[in-house]
Amino acid sequence: MRTGAALTAAALVGTWRLVAFHDLDDRGDRSTGPLGAEPRGLLVYTADGHVSVNMMRGDGADPGGTRYMGYAGGWRVDGDRVLHSVGITPNPAWVDTEQVRDAVLDGDRLTLVGVALVDGRPRRRLLEWAREVP
Repeated sequence: MRTGAALTAAALVGTWRLVAFHDLDDRGDRSTGPLGAEPRGLLVYTADGHVSVNMMRGDGADPGGTRYMGYAGGWRVDGDRVLHSVGITPNPAWVDTEQVRDAVLDGDRLTLVGVALVDGRPRRRLLEWAREVP
């Protein structure tokens, strides 16, 4: 999944706003992700290796599913991937895990693709982020 600028830790440091969150099928076609069509979120990478991710439904709907997702911990870059070491999260299955994301940085846009277990099956998820300007 490599296009755009070289992926370096220094290039990722800062705050990112969630633009889109999609599930991907086997062909790579997108469908609405678990936070609906209007997800909201912030991703923060600090220079000293901390990460914080907070995401929620932005449409106010309560479909009986996921309304909030988030975690905090450490992070590092490994080639074209970003690895998040999860220390704190409301999802007990993620505590002390490493979440691997394929990453593409294109200017002030960051695309992360990872795999989540949904109903016991792996599902690819694509998250698009825009750099927040202070």
